[in-house]
Amino acid sequence: MSRFTLPRDIYYGNKALDVLKTLKGKKAIVVVGGGSMKRFGFLDKIVSHLKDAGLQVEIFENVEPDPSVETVLKGAELMRKFEPDWIVSLGGGSPIDAAKAMWVFYEYPETEFEQLIKPFSFPELRQKAKFIAIPSTSGTATEVTAFSVITDYSKGVKYPLADYNITPDIAILAPEIAETMPQTLTAHTGMDALTHAIEAYVSRMNSPFTDPLAIKAIQMVFEYLPASFKGDKFAREQMHYAQCLAGMAFSNALLGIVHSMAHKTGAAFSTGHIPHGCANAIYLPYVIEFNVKNAEGRFADIAKAVGISAGSDRNAVTGLCKKIDAYNEEFGIPKTLKAFGILEDEFKEKVAAIAELAVGDACTGANPRRINSGEMEKLLNCVYYGTRVDF
Repeated sequence: MSRFTLPRDIYYGNKALDVLKTLKGKKAIVVVGGGSMKRFGFLDKIVSHLKDAGLQVEIFENVEPDPSVETVLKGAELMRKFEPDWIVSLGGGSPIDAAKAMWVFYEYPETEFEQLIKPFSFPELRQKAKFIAIPSTSGTATEVTAFSVITDYSKGVKYPLADYNITPDIAILAPEIAETMPQTLTAHTGMDALTHAIEAYVSRMNSPFTDPLAIKAIQMVFEYLPASFKGDKFAREQMHYAQCLAGMAFSNALLGIVHSMAHKTGAAFSTGHIPHGCANAIYLPYVIEFNVKNAEGRFADIAKAVGISAGSDRNAVTGLCKKIDAYNEEFGIPKTLKAFGILEDEFKEKVAAIAELAVGDACTGANPRRINSGEMEKLLNCVYYGTRVDF
């Protein structure tokens, strides 16, 4: 038996935030990031709307990029004291992901973080609160997904948590919020959305329900991301919707080893973390080359859907990789981990352990081609040095 799960309601477009005025309940906690939503006035607007609905409001601020286990536990502690019946998460993927994990520890204080690492093992939520997600970036689509990525900095590992219980009840796509993204973030999140859609389409778990969402998202990213990168407001709005479509697809079809690699390298090196969308953009062409043996027809479908017609399916896939490389170059995304700035000696020292962790990542199982630790290490070396994937 298969399953297809989405939020009950998605509100989008002009005045989408006004739905907050209609909520029924007593208390709402707003989980937000480092300050941009406050600076642009959106936090105050959301708090005002919640108060218009008659709700008492508490705020948990300063969720860091790549939220930590410690932040999650701290937020859950505040929730247990305040006892909200609505959790409202506002910002990029980080505060929304953090709020999802806080939700579990709020409703089940005895839970250990290690219990949540196993996919689809969460306790039944909505015993105390419902969940609203309001994204400020156009990439993670966590507002419609069953996933949350939390980092254990003591181990240098990002853990993708997965369970349909943490799919939000309501997603609000407010275009005016997405317009505030800086250019580099627009590029990284846009390439993240593209990776989501491509991995969902070629996933072992793809279905007639996810395929149309993935293909439409891919088409929209290729059409609108360059203009969105340059600040065009209409394109920004369309990218906000495209990434949401990609999220609907991958939340149900799952992902692949681009994300496995990104999760396990993001916080692994002393030179600083690799932004998630940037990592995905770097890895994506290499992973397509690795996966083409098992999913050539699916990748060719994608290429043809975006106007790449190059004779054979293999040529079409090559054209798709070239198109992705061209976008990365346009957006200032390096082609290799070496060019990104990862130190060679450190990479060599850590690559075997990273490869083993990546193979064990929750996203690896749905990848169209099986991979072992030795092959993953070879693939990571290809990405570091920019060499051809020919195995």
